[in-house]
Amino acid sequence: MEVENTGRNGVNKTPLWWALASMAQLGWGISSLRKGYTGSSNTMPLKAFGVATLFVGSAASASVAFLRASGIHKVEDLLEVGANIRTSLGVRPRACNE
Repeated sequence: MEVENTGRNGVNKTPLWWALASMAQLGWGISSLRKGYTGSSNTMPLKAFGVATLFVGSAASASVAFLRASGIHKVEDLLEVGANIRTSLGVRPRACNE
């Protein structure tokens, strides 16, 4: 797994932006949840869906930020990390279907 030196002084700023987006979505979702329901009963399902979408989007953004900050950029990198964890735990590697 190679480390990419992108950005200024070899620091990759992408995880920072993903983390900021996650925090903004989470804050917006919490404020919408605390504000409660206002308006007619016809729009209540729409608002509930919007708040739930903010929470799901926040979790997705945080996951991407974590993966990017860990240096995992491709699926192959994630599979390699999983194999290393299995090896360190003493579990036999999985059989490949190749």
